[in-house]
Amino acid sequence: MNDNVNTDIKQEIIKPEQVDGQTKDDAAGAVTPDPKKTDDEGPTLQEVIKEQATEDEAPLSSTLTLRKILGGDILSTSTIRHQIWLFLLIAFFMIIYTSNRYSCQQDLIEIDHLTKELQDAKYRALSSSSQITEKSRESNILEMLKNNEDSVLKIAKQPPYIINVPDQ
Repeated sequence: MNDNVNTDIKQEIIKPEQVDGQTKDDAAGAVTPDPKKTDDEGPTLQEVIKEQATEDEAPLSSTLTLRKILGGDILSTSTIRHQIWLFLLIAFFMIIYTSNRYSCQQDLIEIDHLTKELQDAKYRALSSSSQITEKSRESNILEMLKNNEDSVLKIAKQPPYIINVPDQ
């Protein structure tokens, strides 16, 4: 049975000098009908294989419907092949967008850190300033001079006065 099928397949293969089921006569250049092929027979095995092997797809109709989009007809090979540069451009912009967002987030984290550091420095400066102001008050300095007996500094008995020098 298998030998019979193989011989049928071998008989169906078109020779190079056959064109569309007709035999080409090399000497005269005339085309004569092939006696093996008749009008009531179906397509040959080679024609069927050739039809299935082609990558050409039916062209998309000009109207796009929701059914075609959801059915995946829009993702046919020819459509993707024509729009490959658009897809690559979109992917490139997505990468740029993601990296830009990451960079901005890193900058915001650094700004928060520096803001907290600046606030801590302001609090420390304010605290130091208040401590210096407290220690440099006249009452505290007089208290320190009284407690320190070996100091030669004494409190003035008379108030200070201003000497005016005339201009010459």
